[in-house]
Amino acid sequence: MTNYNISKHSSFYTVGLSYLKADAEVRGMFSLDAAAKDALLQQAQSDGIEGLLLISTCNRTELHGFAQHPYQLIKLLCDHTNGNVEAFQKVAYIYKNNEAITHLFRVGTGLDSQILGDFEIISQIKQGFYHSKQYGLTNHFLERLCNAVIQASKRIKNETDISSGATSVAFASVQYILKNVPDISEKNILLFGTGKIGRNTCENLVKHTDNKHITLINRTRDKAEKIAGKFNLVVKDYGELQTEIRKTDVLVVATGAQSPTINKSLLYCRKPLLILDLSIPKNVANDVAELEGVKVLHLDALSQMTDETLEKRRKHVPKAEEIIAEVQRDFTNWLETRKFAPVIKALKKKLKTMKDEELDFQSKKLGDFNAEQVDLVSNRIIHKITRHFANHLKHADIDSDESLQLIKEVFQLEEGLQ
Repeated sequence: MTNYNISKHSSFYTVGLSYLKADAEVRGMFSLDAAAKDALLQQAQSDGIEGLLLISTCNRTELHGFAQHPYQLIKLLCDHTNGNVEAFQKVAYIYKNNEAITHLFRVGTGLDSQILGDFEIISQIKQGFYHSKQYGLTNHFLERLCNAVIQASKRIKNETDISSGATSVAFASVQYILKNVPDISEKNILLFGTGKIGRNTCENLVKHTDNKHITLINRTRDKAEKIAGKFNLVVKDYGELQTEIRKTDVLVVATGAQSPTINKSLLYCRKPLLILDLSIPKNVANDVAELEGVKVLHLDALSQMTDETLEKRRKHVPKAEEIIAEVQRDFTNWLETRKFAPVIKALKKKLKTMKDEELDFQSKKLGDFNAEQVDLVSNRIIHKITRHFANHLKHADIDSDESLQLIKEVFQLEEGLQ
């Protein structure tokens, strides 16, 4: 495996957990809100981490960065979430170098999403990169890698139908409501919170139900009014939440709170109530489902309620994987070039020094010596020699580390070249 060190002792790692092994409760323990992300990046900066990218969504939390040991990144995550190392180890994955790069490509292109072909994650990667940049935690490697993942994602969108058909948690939510709530256009719908999936669900409900009875409540009324204006919703104050819940038939919870905001004490149901919890961590307390007439569905359950659209999408996975392999190969070639560029540069410098010394000697020895012409020819020869070395190092069948060491020894190049 190629070792993509950017300093003498660090490697590139991915540490994280996702919906594949971690349920909503555990993912909630390790989720990072905006303040936690800032604090984590600040600590990473203080700890001397050379590059770090954070991804925290309802489906996964991941740290991609350089460290001497992956525990450095795991500790950062545990220090700034409600999780601990023991809980993390039960559900976590750790990838190094090539495997970490491959994993980020699969995540960023929707192949590792809870719903295949969901490209929402790419905007999270972009935001994560710019966020890290503010703390000086990006480098050429991370920038080039993120750009390569974005490029692969665009190509897969354009060259395959892996994201065709309406399939998302928001879409699944609306489909469930349409199938299970009779006369939905006449029912009262309450959206609590302004999370993205909740907003998308709301927008789809407006589109598909012709419902004029949708109310929005958010802790910050200003934010609620901006969203409500777009969808033509009624806005109520946070203090009216309990009253509005009593009136509603469908409650969509999409807050960003770190602990449940809907519990038994808020509910007094005289009629059936459907609650969709589209939050990570869960924002509806577990005991709410015990109430008579109340049905609670979390986004993990909704993610599994997909139709034949997903089967159609799976047919396009091989083509998507071909595109990823191609873009990743280009990225790996760039990395290899970057790895041996300092040695080639030092070799060129050494050859030029040898040339200058020889030209100086010959110019004193020969009366009709044409220094300009000899210099031109010598530089072309040096260029051809170094290009041959570079082409040799790029060849897949050779051990580039061994070849680099040999070049350094033969030409007595400076020690300390990385």
